[in-house]
Amino acid sequence: MELCFILVEPAVPGNVGSAARAIKNMGFRNLRLVNPCNHLAPEALMMAHGAHDILQNAIVYNHFEEAIVDMDFLIGTTAKKRRVKYNYHPPDALPEILLSKKTLLQKVGLAFGREEHGLHNEELEKCDILSSIPMATAYPSLNLAQSVMIYAWELASMHSMDNSKFRSQTSSDGVMKIMKEKVHLLLSEVGIVSDSILYPRIMERLMLLSEEDIHLVLSFLKAYFGNK
Repeated sequence: MELCFILVEPAVPGNVGSAARAIKNMGFRNLRLVNPCNHLAPEALMMAHGAHDILQNAIVYNHFEEAIVDMDFLIGTTAKKRRVKYNYHPPDALPEILLSKKTLLQKVGLAFGREEHGLHNEELEKCDILSSIPMATAYPSLNLAQSVMIYAWELASMHSMDNSKFRSQTSSDGVMKIMKEKVHLLLSEVGIVSDSILYPRIMERLMLLSEEDIHLVLSFLKAYFGNK
C-alpha cells in the first residue's frame, strides 16, 4: 500500500518544508502538490531539514483532479461540518480502516487543504471518507504542517502491520474503482443520483467495508448487471 500526501494550494513555503520533514520522519516519501507556492524556496528548504529529497521529488499538479486520478482510496482532511451528515473519522481510526481493505488498495491519498480555507466542498465530495482531528476548542485551528505530522504519526503504525500481514498477498488492481462505478450505475437506475442527499452517504458507507464484504458486494453487482 502506497500512501501519498497531497497538499492543495499551500501558500507558505515553510509549511510545505515542515510537512515534507514530518512525512519523512514518519517513514513516508510521496508528496504531491496542487498549484503550490514555491516549494523549493529557501524557507521551505530550511524547514525541511533532512528532507530536501521529499521536496525535490514532489510531483506538482495544476488541478486537484489530476493529483487524485490514480488513487484507489482518497481521504479528505477537514475541520468543516457540512450540511450532509458525514462521519468524520479521527486520525487514529484510519489505519484500521485502510488495513481492513487488505489487498484492495494500492494507492491511498491523504488530502490537505489550504491554510486559510481548507479543501473546497467540491474537493471534499471527491473523497471517499472524511477525517478530522478532534480538538478541545470551539474554533479549531491547526497549522498545515502540524496536521500533516499528526496524520503521518498515526499512519506510521501501518508500516509493520502492512508488511507482516499483506506483503505476500496478490494485489487486486482497480477493485475499489470498479465497485464505485457499478454502485453509481445501480443507484442511478433506482433514481438516487449523485447530487442527492442519500447518494454520498451510501458511497461513504461502502468505502468502510472490509475486503471480504467488498467482494460480496461485487458478486451481487456482477449477478445483477450480468442479467442486463
